[in-house]
Amino acid sequence: MSYRQLTRDQRYQIYALLKAGQNQTQIAAILACHKSTISRELRRNRGYKSYRPLQAQTLARGRRYRSHPARIGPQTWSQVEMLLRQQWSPEQISGRLQLEQQPTVSHERIYLYIYADKSCGGTLYQHLRSQKKQRMTSPRLRTRRWYASRPD
Repeated sequence: MSYRQLTRDQRYQIYALLKAGQNQTQIAAILACHKSTISRELRRNRGYKSYRPLQAQTLARGRRYRSHPARIGPQTWSQVEMLLRQQWSPEQISGRLQLEQQPTVSHERIYLYIYADKSCGGTLYQHLRSQKKQRMTSPRLRTRRWYASRPD
């Protein structure tokens, strides 16, 4: 058996099987996982009263997010934003951070940050040096525009 994290549905299934009087070994066999996985799940996620699947899912999700802190801190992002507003390109910002021996951010990640900001209503995309050009998708539109702009 390989390691897999328990899903929300499996946690509800554990809860139902516990209420039905199954032991940990039987629950593990039904879920096709190791019995130590069930034991660990019950030990880590038991509340004051008993095991509750919604509470277990919330606790497990919290542990997962705490175990991987963000590599790029908020002060680095504020510096990136300041340089973007000064019309620096993401490539220049990435190089500058690397020269200053600060936590580096790739230019691709900076572009992703800018477009995420744009989708949330931000204005960082307006400070990019070259805006993306709109492409015409239909050849019919191109033909219509050519005839419309053509002097007779």
